[in-house]
Amino acid sequence: MLIILAGLPGVGKTTIARLLARRIAAVHVRVDTIEQNIRAAGLDAGPAGYMAAYGVAEDNLSLGHVVVADSVNGLLVTRRAWRAVAQRLGVRSVDIHVTCSDKAEHRRRVETRATDVPGLVKPGWAATEARMFEDWDIKPMLVDTSDAAPDAIVDALISDLQLESRAPAAP
Repeated sequence: MLIILAGLPGVGKTTIARLLARRIAAVHVRVDTIEQNIRAAGLDAGPAGYMAAYGVAEDNLSLGHVVVADSVNGLLVTRRAWRAVAQRLGVRSVDIHVTCSDKAEHRRRVETRATDVPGLVKPGWAATEARMFEDWDIKPMLVDTSDAAPDAIVDALISDLQLESRAPAAP
């Protein structure tokens, strides 16, 4: 299965992706990490980060792994490209739109979070608000992180997606 997370910076995608991947022993593919490493090599990331992520996801899906794709995914073309990876391999995919409906909480997260990828500069609030996020062409699963703990969100996802938890909730 390919689990495709999408949402603006600071809504909690990576927190959810990491916890979900840990709990179901899945591969976590994070576009931010790939793009930053491309930039660290002195190159322009452009679409290369997403293209590399699709390839890494496809390799791991072909090995039978569940993959959790973690990126803003604000463009319809990127969401369709993720789904095409799953379609090529004949595996199920699910689109999950992660949001934080509490604007003050979302802003607090954006303004106070530390980077966990060396050299990655996280966008500020103005850049986050200005970020393009195109309408969906399908109805995604919605996850609102504004008032639920990450463990509870992941428990619900595991149940809703009928996944097998393979690891304890907390390390």
